[in-house]
Amino acid sequence: MVDKIRNVNLYKSYFKDFYIKLDKKSKAKVDWTIQLIETQEYVPIEYFKKLAGTDGIWEIRVKHSSNAYRILCFFDGGKLIVLENGFRKKTQNTPKSEIEKAERIKKQYFDEKE
Repeated sequence: MVDKIRNVNLYKSYFKDFYIKLDKKSKAKVDWTIQLIETQEYVPIEYFKKLAGTDGIWEIRVKHSSNAYRILCFFDGGKLIVLENGFRKKTQNTPKSEIEKAERIKKQYFDEKE
């Protein structure tokens, strides 16, 4: 087993609600991508990218056959990534509503942590 550089955690059921709706092969690709992010020092931008114009929201980028999925997340400290909402990407840009939802979830997470 490869040592983890980062830890990925779930917050409430946001990610799980998205994940359970995926088919088996899409789930496998999501799992592979998350493992890549956990174990690789430098993750290629095609898999993990900070969203411009946000307060520290990142997107995990998953492609499987003709589908593109995005899982929004944020860092809590330097090595803990908290997964938020996920969705199937249908347009070139990440929908503003999904970014706003991710910002609300992040705020809720840190408010509850205090």
